[in-house]
Amino acid sequence: MSVTTPTQLCLQGARDTLPMLVGAMPFGVIFGTLAAASAMAPWQGQLMSLLVYAGSSQFIAIGLVAGHTSMLLIWLTTFFVNLRHMLYAASLLPLVAHLPLRWRLLLGALLTDETFAVVSARLQQSDGTATPSSLRHMHWYFLGSGLAMYLNWQLWTLVGLGFGSVFPQMQNWGLDFAMVATFIAIIVPQLRRFPYLAAALAAGSLSYLLQHLPYKSGLLIAVVSGVCVGMLASRAATAQGDAA
Repeated sequence: MSVTTPTQLCLQGARDTLPMLVGAMPFGVIFGTLAAASAMAPWQGQLMSLLVYAGSSQFIAIGLVAGHTSMLLIWLTTFFVNLRHMLYAASLLPLVAHLPLRWRLLLGALLTDETFAVVSARLQQSDGTATPSSLRHMHWYFLGSGLAMYLNWQLWTLVGLGFGSVFPQMQNWGLDFAMVATFIAIIVPQLRRFPYLAAALAAGSLSYLLQHLPYKSGLLIAVVSGVCVGMLASRAATAQGDAA
């Protein structure tokens, strides 16, 4: 029996996100411990997870705050690090283009690497079999995945804040390997599509070649370049498909 109701789609989106929830768990705990050990108050660390909700940017921001970096530089750094979400949004635009603004804002706020990977995998499985009417309701699946990730991140941030004062060196336990493994699991399946492969090669090559630039500026250049290459490749692929 096919899944058709909003509740069923939400639950299926959350269920399909379970492996990502496990991978994000130690990542959230480590962030919480770092926030607890920083100059920030515990409620500020939790508020950052509630409002910012971007793991990599939150880690970078805590490091920059500890280094007494200016607020402008923190904003710019986190902005460039999150530019990859432009690729995600462009890829999922056909799925949400028909929705009202309130829906698009909500789903945009819940869009993460993990949710993008889950929703993209579902869409690839549906290629050639899904009807336009069924795809029009896929935003409920998107919502279920996004809410599962959001609540998971809040929970483990809170756990990390609680344990951070008891085990102040928890961030040195090697739990961050789960973050690396999760990102590998997200990225590798996407490399079958040329725009993502081009973006990954451009960003990876530049981040290696420019790793010695000061203030991690090489990483920022690599991120921006990867996004630009990916978007150009995506447009080229779309134009080629329209021409055909």
